[in-house]
Amino acid sequence: MCAALAEPSPTATTRWARSARADAFRIVGAMLALMWIVEIIDAIDSHRLDSNGIVPRSVSHLPGIFFAPFLHAGFGHLLGNTVPFAILGAVIAFEGARRLLTVTAIAIVVSGLGTWLVASGSSVTIGASGVVFGYAAYLVARGVFNRRIGQLAIGAVVGVIFGATLLWDLIPHAGISWQDHLFGAIAGILAARLLAPERAGRRARKAVGPAEPTT
Repeated sequence: MCAALAEPSPTATTRWARSARADAFRIVGAMLALMWIVEIIDAIDSHRLDSNGIVPRSVSHLPGIFFAPFLHAGFGHLLGNTVPFAILGAVIAFEGARRLLTVTAIAIVVSGLGTWLVASGSSVTIGASGVVFGYAAYLVARGVFNRRIGQLAIGAVVGVIFGATLLWDLIPHAGISWQDHLFGAIAGILAARLLAPERAGRRARKAVGPAEPTT
């Protein structure tokens, strides 16, 4: 005897999608709020928290990979990251909370580890720039991997609006962690490739295994 599972109704699917997007927007807002709260505390404490950023090749400072995106060298630095983080994060949020969190995690880990490995040993890297570069590169690359006109258009707009600034920040100059930016961009491209429907479907098929014949 075979039993067929009922497909979720379009209404239920729409409600779920809206809920996932709402959660994603709240996550973007929560991360930004945390950055500002941390910076206020840091300013009151004479910026002592900044030493908890990424210290290259220091094993004891490896946790700084996860702290660095929420630490900034003053309110000007934070404001400079807040605007692109909010805009790019909101665009990704339309894909839902799970996608947003996955892209964010990949950006934090890859940009942080890359900076930890290759940056100058005398530096301490802080700021959400690596995540911002990850978001931007993801939005540009996803349309290429997904072959969707709408996503390609969004990627083109992101490239036009943020392209010059992003390219400038990849050039080594004083006070800028080009390593964090470079590896953030690599992380975004990696995330777009890993999350492309083709690869996601292939992973799902491997997890489920070959289909059994039905009778």
